[in-house]
Amino acid sequence: MNMTSAVKEFGTHIEIERNLSPHTKRNYLADLRQFQEFLLNEGIDRLDHIDHIVIRAFLASLYRKKVKKVTVSRKVASLKAFFKYLLREGDVSINPAEMIQTPKADKYLPVFLSVDEMFDLLGVKFKDDALGLRDKAMLELFYSSGMRVSELTGLNIIDIDLARGLVKIRGKGKKERIVPVGDPALKSIKNYLEKRSELLRDKKENHMDACLFLSRLGARLTTRSVRRILDKYVLMSGIRRKISPHVLRHTFATHLMDAGADLRVIQEMLGHVSLSTTQKYTSISVSRLMDVYDKSHPRAQKGGKN
Repeated sequence: MNMTSAVKEFGTHIEIERNLSPHTKRNYLADLRQFQEFLLNEGIDRLDHIDHIVIRAFLASLYRKKVKKVTVSRKVASLKAFFKYLLREGDVSINPAEMIQTPKADKYLPVFLSVDEMFDLLGVKFKDDALGLRDKAMLELFYSSGMRVSELTGLNIIDIDLARGLVKIRGKGKKERIVPVGDPALKSIKNYLEKRSELLRDKKENHMDACLFLSRLGARLTTRSVRRILDKYVLMSGIRRKISPHVLRHTFATHLMDAGADLRVIQEMLGHVSLSTTQKYTSISVSRLMDVYDKSHPRAQKGGKN
């Protein structure tokens, strides 16, 4: 079997048999097509000509292009899943990716907004029409729940329990979680819902199944549109740096951590499978603690008296 046929079959497999998010599926196939392009440049098109040395040469080409380690790790995972499937189907006799080690990801501290910056963002002048109220509700909900941008655009009206102050979120792998929402966000959502119908072209929409956040054309808001909306209000707020929706998620978690919230609770609210993913926020708090110490403690200040 050649590489083209194998990638096509694997695409059908992950579409039908695997419970993967659309984003993960796209990444898998994009990684495999990039690997296939590398193979073609090397004059390789048959599966039985691919061994661990070929895969290492592919990874080396990525490092030469200065591809981030986290991206390389994802491509290794894609190749391992691909060859594991082919081995199971009997299309290859060995898994050449099995011997490949996943590179250690670079450690980094997530970017987040200070409390003052977040309040500046939420305090901008929103218009009192359907679009303005929608935008305020989205930003308030982002900060109140820490959800991902894809989770926010996937919300339906029925997912919001205004009476109990809860939101049902469908996360990665279609896993659901219930997250509490603060009063400012609930009030903003309620105000938006009162004028949401102004964005509807089809007034016969089924209310129970209706998506929560609509575009100006009455369709479900896209993640790209949310990013553009956020850019607009970041500029209005005077925050002089680029802010993505994921920064608001980091901000939510960091502020909870700084206020003393339990790490397990934050993990549950963010929808992290592993506690280690949430533990990066501990590093942020320690980093801030050290910063305060260095600025405040007499014996920590540079040039201080001995």
